Amino acid sequence: MSNQQTGSEKLQKVLARAGLGSRREMETVIAAGRVSVNGAVASLGDRIEPSDRVTFDGRPVVLRSNEETPRRVIMYNKPEGELCTRKDPEGRRTVFDRLPRLKGERWIAIGRLDINTSGLLLFTTDGELANRLMHPSTQVEREYAVRVMGEPKIEQIRAMVEGVMLDDGPARFTDVQEFGGEGINTWFHVVILEGRNREVRRLWESQGLTVSRLKRVRYGNVFLDKRAKAGEWSELTQEEIDELATLAGLPLRRAPDLTPDEKNRWNRDKNKRRPVRALREPKEKEKEARGATVDRREARRYGREDATTERRGRRDDGARQTRRDDDAPRGRKGAVPSSRRR
Repeated sequence: MSNQQTGSEKLQKVLARAGLGSRREMETVIAAGRVSVNGAVASLGDRIEPSDRVTFDGRPVVLRSNEETPRRVIMYNKPEGELCTRKDPEGRRTVFDRLPRLKGERWIAIGRLDINTSGLLLFTTDGELANRLMHPSTQVEREYAVRVMGEPKIEQIRAMVEGVMLDDGPARFTDVQEFGGEGINTWFHVVILEGRNREVRRLWESQGLTVSRLKRVRYGNVFLDKRAKAGEWSELTQEEIDELATLAGLPLRRAPDLTPDEKNRWNRDKNKRRPVRALREPKEKEKEARGATVDRREARRYGREDATTERRGRRDDGARQTRRDDDAPRGRKGAVPSSRRR
C-alpha cells in the first residue's frame, strides 16, 4: 500500500469507480475488512495508486481511470412495496431484482426511495457520477407528486417554503404547486434539493398533515415518462446522460455500446421481468385522483424569490405538466427543469 500522495486516490473512490457500489457502500465494506491492498487488509482513509493490487472478498479488482469507467444510466419506475437494497433478510422484493444483469460491474442507485414511495429511480455504473449527484453540495432538484389528506392552509405551505426545523436540521421546499383534488385529498408537486430520509413526508408532518401517496417524478433533468411503466426500466439517451454529467460537474463521456451478448441478455431480462402494477386505491378513489390532473395554468404556486431560486430561474406555467400512472401525476418528458432555464 503506497504512502505517497502524488497520483494517489482514496480507496473508496477507486472502488466506486470500478462499479462495485457507491462510495458509502465501499466505506462500509472497507470497515468490515473485506478489502485488501497489496496483501494487507485495508482501512478507511487509505489511498492507493494505479500500480497497487486490490482485492475485494478475495477477488482481484480491475482499477480504472475516469476515462476508462463505463457510464451507463437507466431509469427505473419503482412500484410501492419494493425495497432500495440489494438483498433483504426477509426475502422481500427489491429494486435490484428487476434490473438488467451486468458482467463485471454493478448497478449503483442514485438516491433511494422508501418502501411506500413509488416513481423514478436512476441507476448507473459510474460511482463518481452517483456520488456527485447525491451529494447535498450539488443541489440537484428532486420533484415529487404528493397526495395530502385534507386541504392545507396557505400559512402551512408558506412555512414549508420558508423552512422548518426537523430532527436532523432545517429543511424546505424550493417550489410547491397545488393541483386540486376532491374529497379529503389534495395533490401537490414539490421540489427539494437534497435526499434526506423521508424528508418530503416529514416536512408535511411538521405541519400536522399526512401524506397518503408519494411519487418521485423528476431527478435533475430526467423526467419519469412512458418509457418505463411500474416495475420496468429504460436506458437513458446519450443527451440525458451528458446533462446529468454536466449537473454533476463531470466531463462528458460516451456511453459504451452494448455488445451482442449484452443486448441478448438485457432483452431476455426485460421480457422475463414483467411489469408490476403499483398498489392501487379503491375504484371510488380513482375519480378523485383524476381530478388532481389539471391544467398547469390552474395550479396554485407557493414559493419565494431568494438568491437560490433566482440563480436557478423560475419555472413558467407550462414547465411541468402531469400525466396519470395509476392515480398519481407524473412529470412530462421534454419539460425543462428550472435549473436549466435561462
